[in-house]
Amino acid sequence: MDDQPNIAKFIDHTLLTPTATETEINKLCDEAKKYGFFSVCVHPFFIKNAAEMLSGTDIKLTTVIGFPLGMTLTQVKVYESIEAVLAGADELDIVINLAEVKAHNWEAVKKETSDLITATPGVIHKIIIETHYLSDSEKIKASLTAMEAGAEFVKTSTGFAPSGAEIIDVAMIKDATKAKIGIKAAGGIKTLKDALSFIKAGATRIGTSSGVVIMRELHLTLEKT
Repeated sequence: MDDQPNIAKFIDHTLLTPTATETEINKLCDEAKKYGFFSVCVHPFFIKNAAEMLSGTDIKLTTVIGFPLGMTLTQVKVYESIEAVLAGADELDIVINLAEVKAHNWEAVKKETSDLITATPGVIHKIIIETHYLSDSEKIKASLTAMEAGAEFVKTSTGFAPSGAEIIDVAMIKDATKAKIGIKAAGGIKTLKDALSFIKAGATRIGTSSGVVIMRELHLTLEKT
């Protein structure tokens, strides 16, 4: 197990359910501190609360923009992004405009992404391409477009589509982008085996609400070695 990656530092510990409460966000942050996760990922409404909970730690605060459909106006996404950063967000997981993607209006997709990045310098931008709805060629083009616009990451899924991350998609995106952009696999990653498989395929970040389960599995595995 000496070559085991530091799983905790890959994980964005996530709570994006429609019924999330402040108490649950507090618990999420406590768990992130206990296990040393890279970040927590919460709705914009909870940024200030999470920022207070994480104060004095090196745990990053991630929030979502245009979530979960990506169909809000660009200027609304820009405003939401700026306000999120001002409230304390370190990383923005931004849902792409799928209407423009499906229409292959790539310049429009690139411009929106670029506008959002320009408006919020100094933070990490992860572009959620929602792979479930895209053909392989669209997944590749959307990833390349995000990279060309200056995004630091492509993210596979919101977790709200009928399916989430797929190993084959992560590997394909890594190959197409020549590993020049981070890849966040998200949606349906619930076990240590899942996380390790996605990391092996090329994921550089794992978005999951099962971070505690994964870490407990890891500790049990280490105890047996």
